[in-house]
Amino acid sequence: MKTLKTYRNHRALQLGYRSGLEMKVDNQLKELGVKAEYESIRIPYKVPAVVRNYTPDYVLPNGIVIETKGRFTLEDRKKHLLIREIYPDLDLRFVFSNPNNCLRKGSRTTYADWCKKNKFTYSHKWVNASWLEEKLPSSSVNIVKSFKSKTPTKKHK
Repeated sequence: MKTLKTYRNHRALQLGYRSGLEMKVDNQLKELGVKAEYESIRIPYKVPAVVRNYTPDYVLPNGIVIETKGRFTLEDRKKHLLIREIYPDLDLRFVFSNPNNCLRKGSRTTYADWCKKNKFTYSHKWVNASWLEEKLPSSSVNIVKSFKSKTPTKKHK
């Protein structure tokens, strides 16, 4: 059984309103003789930046930042692209449980393909031993050091 409210909302949607309340206000304005325009303009606005913190899984002694991923969601991918944009000298790498997983159902693009396209280094299941021996440019190491001075250290048990 439909209530009056659900009927009004359904009817409002049929008439091109987004809600029953909009239809009620429109009817009220018409009864008062006001010639108001419904959704006739668009006002652009910018959403202010939201400051967030990213906590990578591991930081190697040489300054390489490692993120381990089983699932690599769209939000994760966007976040890492933003981090790369803000800190282009930061050496951020991925260790995937399976880099051949597809980004989403029906996609042929794999995690590995995404990394190659976006110039991220990655490995399968383990930290590549050669990463441990690499010497990074001082700009990358300095970025990591600047974050370490602001973050309390957490030891894994």
